[in-house]
Amino acid sequence: MARLPSLVDVLALLQAQTEALAGLPTAVASLTGAVRGLGEVVGEARETLTAVNRLAVRLDGMVADLEEPLRALAPGLARLAVALDDPIVEGLPDTLRTVQSDLLPVLRTLADTHERVAFIAGSTERIMTFVDETSRTFAGLPGAALLGRRRGGAAPPVPGRPDLPDAP
Repeated sequence: MARLPSLVDVLALLQAQTEALAGLPTAVASLTGAVRGLGEVVGEARETLTAVNRLAVRLDGMVADLEEPLRALAPGLARLAVALDDPIVEGLPDTLRTVQSDLLPVLRTLADTHERVAFIAGSTERIMTFVDETSRTFAGLPGAALLGRRRGGAAPPVPGRPDLPDAP
């Protein structure tokens, strides 16, 4: 059978209900603050989503602009990757160091030698011009043919003059 609550039980229930009713405004105020905070978070989330959407639209435009050139580069990049996988590519730094340390000094020396040979050729040309002019001057002097005969023996006769040798 059902038992009737005692007066102490009823008073305890009334006291608990009164305390709950007394705490209700605090709970409502706390709940209101939480709802306001949730509203602010939702507003910030909305702003963030708007910014993300703008960024996605911009990125989509950039990707659309870059997509065709990148697709055109793909075959060349694939060939480049194959070429870079060649073992000879690994030896390039050592080869370049060897060229720099051994071959470049030789090339510099060759360049210097070319300049020196050009200088000597110019000097030789000037000397030859001087010798030619001096020979012509001596040849024009009276008795020059006699000097030539003494050094090298008898000079051949000058055509048209049997008594004089040919002048050089």
